[in-house]
Amino acid sequence: MMNKQKSIWVFGDYRNYYQNRVTLQLLSRAVDLSRTLKAEVCAVLFGHDIEEWIMEYTAHGADRVLAIDHPSLTSYSTENYLALIEKLARERDPDIILIGATDFGREFAPRLAKRLQTGLSADCVGLDITSEGLLVQVAPSFGGNMLAEIVTERHRPQMATVRPGTFKEIPHNNERTAIVERLPLPADLPASRVRLVEYERAVQREHTIENATVIVCGGRGMGNKNNFKKLDELAGLLGGDVGATRPVVYAGWAGHDSLVGQAGKHIKPKILFSFGISGAIQHTAGLGEADFIVAINKNPQATMMKMADVAIVADSGDLLRHLIRELKKRIRE
Repeated sequence: MMNKQKSIWVFGDYRNYYQNRVTLQLLSRAVDLSRTLKAEVCAVLFGHDIEEWIMEYTAHGADRVLAIDHPSLTSYSTENYLALIEKLARERDPDIILIGATDFGREFAPRLAKRLQTGLSADCVGLDITSEGLLVQVAPSFGGNMLAEIVTERHRPQMATVRPGTFKEIPHNNERTAIVERLPLPADLPASRVRLVEYERAVQREHTIENATVIVCGGRGMGNKNNFKKLDELAGLLGGDVGATRPVVYAGWAGHDSLVGQAGKHIKPKILFSFGISGAIQHTAGLGEADFIVAINKNPQATMMKMADVAIVADSGDLLRHLIRELKKRIRE
């Protein structure tokens, strides 16, 4: 008997496509994993008038696309979407299902795992394949103080949600082709108990810390809240955003939206300025995609200094004030 073709499914959430690229990032990692697993990468998406997204997912790495296009799927419905993917998963038996750890994914994925009677690792910051072909799901544990490597040995599919920004997407390739299966809406789809009356999209900043090209990050070495607030001024001069470590957020110097690390945002700036940050794993786990790091710290042995492309031994507050003054001077000139 021939062996079943292994498959890695990525659930396509395209509703905030231009700000939230997590589906493309998951497709990229699925392509990497598929080489080791010798598996097919499959994008799964539901909705109405979704041809554009079928082409996008093909161009970004999908080998196959399972698409259900119907007017009744125009608006997201937890019950309907769950019923559809559960039915497909039972029929096709995927090895792995990956979902973005967005607000949607955190609601959707646990319910799907329960229905399929399998495990789920949430908010993963890494994925790999063991020599036995099992999915290694790297996730924060013990309040973010450790990274746990989790495998699902007996149950299938292996499921994980992954934080936006964890992986870098594959560049768009118009030359790629995929097998596209346009599936009918099942006649036995259960009637939804919830009816959407109206929705309004929240106004969001065009740029978020996950896609900022310049980020100015601060830690406890800034000394106090007033010093930390000066990072906003530097970020403004550089056209960037401000990030923070967990102790800073807990101290109330910055909001949770600025948290960078295992328990917060994963960033991929062209340049990262790190002021007064020691470099605990809870923070550095979120910096894997930074192209160039400038670290400022009094302690030359700090982990962050060793990670940096440029390490400056200095008082963070003093250097920050001098840098702001010099930038303002050059702007006036």
